[in-house]
Amino acid sequence: MTMTYIDWEVTDKIGYITLNRPDKRNALNQQVVTELKQAFAEAKANADCKVVILKSSSDAFCAGADLQYLQSLQTNTRQENVADSTHLMELFHTIYTFPKVVISMVNGPAIAGGCGLATIVDYCFASESASFGYTEVKIGFVPAIVMVFLLRKIGEGRAKEILLSGEVFNAERALNLGLINAVLDSESLEEFTVDFANNIVRKSSSQSVAVIKEMIAKIPEMDLNQALNYAADMNATMREKEDCKKGINAFLHKEKISWD
Repeated sequence: MTMTYIDWEVTDKIGYITLNRPDKRNALNQQVVTELKQAFAEAKANADCKVVILKSSSDAFCAGADLQYLQSLQTNTRQENVADSTHLMELFHTIYTFPKVVISMVNGPAIAGGCGLATIVDYCFASESASFGYTEVKIGFVPAIVMVFLLRKIGEGRAKEILLSGEVFNAERALNLGLINAVLDSESLEEFTVDFANNIVRKSSSQSVAVIKEMIAKIPEMDLNQALNYAADMNATMREKEDCKKGINAFLHKEKISWD
């Protein structure tokens, strides 16, 4: 599939998915969502890709939903609007359950759905000039889909703080809220992010990463006994994996192991 608004490449085991719709501040419409889903599908299938970095080609990460596109949907039937909403939901679910590490690199505004896109990942690194916010309440809309993941990430109290006010806040506030993982100056952001990704490529087992992410997604839905039984089963399953056998053997023989 040829993509218009998303660039995708793999270099040295790192996959780069780049939002490239600068004239609309990388706002999300049906085509952008479709292309993002396609890029993540290609990253998942590509054995040379161990880590994904999600970034922007411009000075805005993502302005959220394309409001002109949303306005055009007001004449849709309810069934058509549910289908469009499901399309976006599938993208966020794909990223949240992605079996490889996903890192976002945010330099500039990440607003509304764009804030969700930036922070649903495993690690989010932002520049000092980045800004975040769920502003939907100010235009009579709701951050319905991203709210599901936001509540898991920062809890009900903090989610209320930012969702009900619609405030736009800086990277330091995002860090204090637990939305992002680090704040860097603009000149250091890319180098830091790529170095971090390279460290995961070298030091983290892909099989372990996939299972850990699967467990993190599933365990909050279980009661204590279900979670413990599931954990015991996954513990046993991992012992049969090649990466586990390789890692234990290397440790016992005091051999340095690299996973790249």
